[in-house]
Amino acid sequence: MELHLNIVGYLLILLSLLHCFFPTYFNWKKEFAAVSLLSRQIMYVHTFFIGLIIFLMGICCISAATDLLQTRLGHLLALGCFIFWVIRLLFQFFVYSPRLWKGKRFETYIHVIASLLWCYLSIVFFLVYLH
Repeated sequence: MELHLNIVGYLLILLSLLHCFFPTYFNWKKEFAAVSLLSRQIMYVHTFFIGLIIFLMGICCISAATDLLQTRLGHLLALGCFIFWVIRLLFQFFVYSPRLWKGKRFETYIHVIASLLWCYLSIVFFLVYLH
């Protein structure tokens, strides 16, 4: 299980770093030109903090895998991470519109990869919680 926590840790760090490219990839400068300064800045700030918390989850999985597996606090943190990722998985199917990816090769590929990643993260954190 420690190996899976390390894998999860590196995947989370990679995912957090991908957040740095969101503004450019999604062309936020143009997309958010019509929204208020407050709304625009909220989007940037929330993206930063989501990336930061995912990065910190990754660091925790790599540097404190034993603690996550062997302590009550570790189990509770794993439960929290499980809840976070299983809700993210549900959003993938019930909040994001299929129009965003259906019939689009690259977007469908990302949808499938993301769904598998959210499943893997959810399962690992749930198993750590049960450990």
